[in-house]
Amino acid sequence: MDMRLRLLFLAIGLFFAAPLASAQAQRGTLVHEETIRVSPANDAAKLGEAGRGHELVIIETSRDWTHVEAILREPKKDADEDDPESEGKTITGWVNSKALVSLTTPNGDKIVFGEAADSEDQASRRRGRRDAAQDALRLYYRVYDLFPTSPLAAEGLYRAADIRWQVERSDVLTRPSARERDSYMRGQIDEQWMKLVMKKFPGTKWADLAAFHLIENKLCGDWQGASKCPEKEAEMYEKYAKEHEQSPAAPEALYQAAWRRSALIEIYKTEANQKKSDEAKNRCLELAQRIVSQYAQSDWSSRALTLIFYVQQGVPTFGNASD
Repeated sequence: MDMRLRLLFLAIGLFFAAPLASAQAQRGTLVHEETIRVSPANDAAKLGEAGRGHELVIIETSRDWTHVEAILREPKKDADEDDPESEGKTITGWVNSKALVSLTTPNGDKIVFGEAADSEDQASRRRGRRDAAQDALRLYYRVYDLFPTSPLAAEGLYRAADIRWQVERSDVLTRPSARERDSYMRGQIDEQWMKLVMKKFPGTKWADLAAFHLIENKLCGDWQGASKCPEKEAEMYEKYAKEHEQSPAAPEALYQAAWRRSALIEIYKTEANQKKSDEAKNRCLELAQRIVSQYAQSDWSSRALTLIFYVQQGVPTFGNASD
């Protein structure tokens, strides 16, 4: 065989062998932060800290210690060259094995999920642990990443995506552009993780909930008293409820549509269109009644009854008269 062909085949073999070796490497994560040291001893020099949920590639073990490659920060794609965090951060050293959960740990998926839930609870407390939300995000994702066949994998990925969504949403809503009428003028929440949930776990309630989140990027910032935005938004919510009848978010989607129809009752009057105002009233009552009939056990059922009462009594739900 020609020497150049031999070298080509060798190069191809190495190209495919490297990812395979990486995929077969033993991996794990920490459910409690640990110090990374240069050698397996408590008095050894410190290299850094590995927090909850960071990915660990296990190199070897020695009694109560594990030699790991700790991936503390993934490289950022399309990041500014001047961004100090654009490059990844990896530390190789030894960590105490007490808080390490690997692929072979019995009930490992449940242990990591449990710590994620506890971290999420900490994040919701006024004096909860610092960075607990980020810990929860990483831990939930690690359930999906390390244990993809676990019954908890879909929920773990969704919860990770939800925390990320809420953090970004909070940032988007603080920007001046949040008051822009058209959605394309506002900052957009990254949809990548929600779409990953929908791709990996289609037909599940977690995919349904992820799809519900995506509506938010299409909402107007400020209706500016015109009918265009609430019309479009009501249609989007109705479409979602029709396509995701079994979704836990279906009654909320119907309520959001019904409430927007109730707002249109007054908005159409300001546009001198009584016919459409009457149509909006009838559509609002129809949607609200659907919630009461189909989702009687949901909290949205009680809210729908209140909305029905307001509309039937002629109490405005939008505008100055509603204050």
